[in-house]
Amino acid sequence: MKCKDWPVGICSWSLQTDVAGVAEAMNKIGIEHVHLGVRAALEEKGDDFLAAVQKQNWTVSSTMIDFPQEDYSTLESIKVTGGIAPDEHWERSRELFIGAVGVTVKLGVRYIAMHAGFVDESDAAYAKKFYDRTRCLADAAGEKDVMLLLETGQETAEELRHFLEELNHPAIGVNFDPANMILYDKGVPTEAIRVLAPWVKHIHIKDAIRTKQPGTWGLEVPWGDGEVGTEAFLNVLKEIGFDGVLAIEREAGDDRFADIKLAAERLSSFGQ
Repeated sequence: MKCKDWPVGICSWSLQTDVAGVAEAMNKIGIEHVHLGVRAALEEKGDDFLAAVQKQNWTVSSTMIDFPQEDYSTLESIKVTGGIAPDEHWERSRELFIGAVGVTVKLGVRYIAMHAGFVDESDAAYAKKFYDRTRCLADAAGEKDVMLLLETGQETAEELRHFLEELNHPAIGVNFDPANMILYDKGVPTEAIRVLAPWVKHIHIKDAIRTKQPGTWGLEVPWGDGEVGTEAFLNVLKEIGFDGVLAIEREAGDDRFADIKLAAERLSSFGQ
């Protein structure tokens, strides 16, 4: 399936199923691109996972690695447990990332995405650690001709841009998730993507409603039902010259397949 201007894909983890289940859903919707979660490839029976993926007629737009310790139950819990920041999990997280880069190379994919954690430069020691660890992972990806995509949302676009400019690493880009800007209450998606435009390589299609209680999560909703603003957002993608893949992500709701199908239909009607 294609939007008027971009290929449309799906985030594999949204469906909470195995490779066969993802393939069935993609076939029903008519989607051939996938943002592929690959932690299963690093666990028991990882070879079976890889073999199953390689049998599919998919275009993997990017891989995705998450980390076992991450707790998204509250904003505070994910700030403490997210990404590469927790010291007690760093070595394991680094090993998982390097393994995921290897899987990415085996699949012939250019990008690997992750939530790195919160960019916070108010604490000098934390900031140095965060810069050093991000650079370490970017070096590991770059050595294999893979680009690390940092997912947006846990800081403002201006904070992330400053981090990227200071890091100045050729193997780092951005996976832009407009809903995360709303869910974390960190800005307006159409403004944020302009700030980050030079780094944006991949897009998540996800929508949300901003919280009315600071310090709590916003509400994720089906694409087109929230505050991202479908047409305005897609028009900004045209404005900045984005030429990558739009990967539909759904991490809430009682019928994720139906919501993903609805998002695909709404994307396909854009500009018609």
